[in-house]
Amino acid sequence: MSHTYEKVSGNKAKLTFTIPAEKFDEAMTKAYLKLRGRINVPGFRKGKAPRKMIETLYGEGVFYDDAFELLFPDVYEEAVKEYDLHPVDRPQIDVDEIGAGKDLKFHLEVFVRPDVTLGDYKGLTVEADRQEVTDAMIDARISQDQDKASRTIDVDDRPVQSGDTVNLDYAGTVDGVAFAGGTAEKQTLKIGSNTFIPGFEDQMIGMSVGEEKDLQVKFPEEYHAEDLAGKDAVFHVKVNGIQVTEKPELDDDFAADISEYNTFAEYRDSIVKELTEQVNRNNDIAAENALVEKAVENAEMDVPQAMIDDQADYMVREMAMRMSYQGLKIEDYMKYTGQTMEGMKAMYKPEAEKRVKTELVIDAIRKAEAIEPGEAEIEKAIADQAERSGQDVETFKKNLTDEQKSYLKDNAAIQMVLDLLKKDAVILEKKPEEKEEAEEKPAKKAAKKPAAKKPAKKDEESGEEPAEKKKPAAKKTVKKAEEGEEEAEKKPAKKTAKKKTEE
Repeated sequence: MSHTYEKVSGNKAKLTFTIPAEKFDEAMTKAYLKLRGRINVPGFRKGKAPRKMIETLYGEGVFYDDAFELLFPDVYEEAVKEYDLHPVDRPQIDVDEIGAGKDLKFHLEVFVRPDVTLGDYKGLTVEADRQEVTDAMIDARISQDQDKASRTIDVDDRPVQSGDTVNLDYAGTVDGVAFAGGTAEKQTLKIGSNTFIPGFEDQMIGMSVGEEKDLQVKFPEEYHAEDLAGKDAVFHVKVNGIQVTEKPELDDDFAADISEYNTFAEYRDSIVKELTEQVNRNNDIAAENALVEKAVENAEMDVPQAMIDDQADYMVREMAMRMSYQGLKIEDYMKYTGQTMEGMKAMYKPEAEKRVKTELVIDAIRKAEAIEPGEAEIEKAIADQAERSGQDVETFKKNLTDEQKSYLKDNAAIQMVLDLLKKDAVILEKKPEEKEEAEEKPAKKAAKKPAAKKPAKKDEESGEEPAEKKKPAAKKTVKKAEEGEEEAEKKPAKKTAKKKTEE
């Protein structure tokens, strides 16, 4: 068997194969033995018809596809390894010559990880958001602890007030007819939270325990249930109970109860320290993101659409997984929001393209600088991940699989790239007008490390899926290529390769 490689472009490779006639004949015999039990031949029981008889009846080509399938995966994988290719899509196959007693000749083209031409990435000057610890942040953080230490008290000597938590029964009707989801018992509602439709909570103020009342409300014009949108409704409600939250005074006793400190001043200082560390981390990540974005902007690459599509698919799966942790199904979410799967993937594609380019540029810098993490860098990555997972480092380390170790090694290398970018960079604070423009754009998640590989196990903090194992080259030909198989570059299954046979 022989094969040759040709680089078609920066993101596409061509492989040409010649398989000796005797090898192809062996595959034809195996295909016959596999299929003969499924082929009807008059005068023969299934599985008993000779190969020549079947070929005479149906044509010699009846076994071509299956013979090709038997040969293709191994020869393709061998060539991919030999030429160190990284396919990102299924190959498009053309058969040049095929037949009994002949060499099997075919060629294919396949999209691969693209070449990246790096631009400037050292000593960059960028602008990034910069936070500072404010009194409002400190007060909000202390308020969180205050809420944890609060207690709930039943109230029966006064009517409902704003801020109370009410236990209630309700039954809603539109034009005197009950509607789905409009009736419930013993529900809790914080008055003033605006959880229910406008006017509902305001009309409950002044009601007493045991009191019943009809509330006149109107569903919003943009209400998610189209059959209720904009309609007048009546909710018959009954107050079963009233509770008020009593917060502790912010004093030394509070500090001693909620923390390891004996005075409120010491406790507050610890909060300031905690927030300062958090803000510094966020500022550092914002700077890293800005530097990576600039390095990507300065680089040149031709990204195959398959890589972007696969990343968008992965992002939708991430979203579905996060929803599942909350007991939600993505199908229900799409029905509720009126979205489709294709629409969601299309929505993610701009961010998917950005992620793909970021990963490619970071990998290119890593290779250009020959960055390879040492024991100290890997140990730090393990310790950081253990902390994020809330586990003891040694216990966490002991349970790591080889795939997880590889993932953390990659993360350590990514951090070394980021440190290189920061080394001689100039980070300027983003101007106020630029911040305003950014705020007008669709909201994004908080700053995060760029281009981290997918973990080998679900990351406790990020909710990511397990790293997907490398698989040998994509099989066309092939009815057998399963939808769930995963591609060489840790991506979801690609499109089935197309195989053409010369007439």
